[in-house]
Amino acid sequence: MSKTLVLKSSILGDYSQSNQIIDQAIEGKSDVIIRDLATNPVPVLNMEVATALRSNGEDLAPELQEIVKLSDDLIEELISADKVIIAAPMYNFMIPTQLKNYFDLIARAGVTFTYTETGPVGLIQEKEVVVLTTRGGIHKDTPRNSMNDYLATILGFLGMTDVEFVYAEALNMGDEPAEENRTSALESLSALV
Repeated sequence: MSKTLVLKSSILGDYSQSNQIIDQAIEGKSDVIIRDLATNPVPVLNMEVATALRSNGEDLAPELQEIVKLSDDLIEELISADKVIIAAPMYNFMIPTQLKNYFDLIARAGVTFTYTETGPVGLIQEKEVVVLTTRGGIHKDTPRNSMNDYLATILGFLGMTDVEFVYAEALNMGDEPAEENRTSALESLSALV
């Protein structure tokens, strides 16, 4: 049986379109781990945290030891999943801060990627990744869709290259297009999970 990790990042809680669509798509599925990065945010990367993540864990203040342990736990959770579903609503043309903080905490040289003579190689491989992105307007296939490039880049950097994007757009452009897009996204996501 395959294990699925769901990463939610919407700050809107129960009002979140991405959370609602994902919850409907995984309803009745077993072996699903849900990590809500907005409800339980991870620390922001700063110099102390970055230095701690590069250390061997010794001689760290207790709060930094806890952050390193959290990073280790998040990485193990990701590695143990066969499939990853990422809720990535568009906020100001980019992913939510909470999701960026997650990637900052798990991108660790020698742990999730390594440097080689030919460049970096991701160490988290053979994962199916589905990104559900929700947007108030229509941004797919436009220059405003830079968050997809970022996500494909960071996921690929970590070794996850099997990435599928599902779009729910026009959610603030009237009831009819919003409902059509929600329904289409749910159908696409359900087929992938």
